[in-house]
Amino acid sequence: MTKLVVSSLSIYPVKSCREVSQNSSFVEDFGLQNDRRWMVVDEQGVMITQRKISKMCLIQPELTASGLILKSSVMDPISINIPNHNKKCSVKVWGDQSHAFDAGDEAANWLSHVLEKKCRLVYFPEDEVRQVDLEYANKGDKTAFSDGFPLLIISQGSLDDLNQRLSSPIAMNRFRPNIVVDGCNPFAEDSWKKIRIGDITFRFVKPCSRCVIPSINIDTAEREEEPTKTLLSYRKRDKKIFFGQNVIADNNGQIDLGMPVEIIE
Repeated sequence: MTKLVVSSLSIYPVKSCREVSQNSSFVEDFGLQNDRRWMVVDEQGVMITQRKISKMCLIQPELTASGLILKSSVMDPISINIPNHNKKCSVKVWGDQSHAFDAGDEAANWLSHVLEKKCRLVYFPEDEVRQVDLEYANKGDKTAFSDGFPLLIISQGSLDDLNQRLSSPIAMNRFRPNIVVDGCNPFAEDSWKKIRIGDITFRFVKPCSRCVIPSINIDTAEREEEPTKTLLSYRKRDKKIFFGQNVIADNNGQIDLGMPVEIIE
């Protein structure tokens, strides 16, 4: 039997901006540490994502001890500290209203110039609670600025299967997973209910329905036909495309690249 292992770990410090790959990560209540704790919002506090402004995929975050650095080809890098509680504001992710800390005018001006739209940068506070949908989660399960769930897992086999059907293969980061598992058949993750990595168990709670974002070329920000067109031919159900699984960790702890993955259920 082929050994299942963690082959990739990624976080997305700023929602809808580029990924930060990691060799190891700490799983906390919000998901992987520092994942989607920052978000770009409009002047009404509503989230802005690649769905509306595809060029967000060209902004590269870099974590620092005090916050992060944002990099863009059209502006000098900017260093931003985690804002304090004196800058609290109200923001919206889909139907969820949350409190956040505003990162200040300098960050807002930088992003507004890069994205060519008036916007601001906000940070999800450590003590804020955004409950995961109780239809799929337990009371107390929470997430930060992710669309709805703290973690996304995809198998490498699923991407390999897709790429065999495409004329031009695409990279896994189009789908923005946190954890990639290698060593299983394509879409094996669809049948998993619980796995263990190290000392952490993960519950599989909902298949991930996909929007337009995987069809955005992350190097050019251009919207393309693929992979949506091909996925529609074999991964469509109930008028939605599914690729990957939303999961919730039962406990905290560290995971590393190469760690074995045990299927519990």
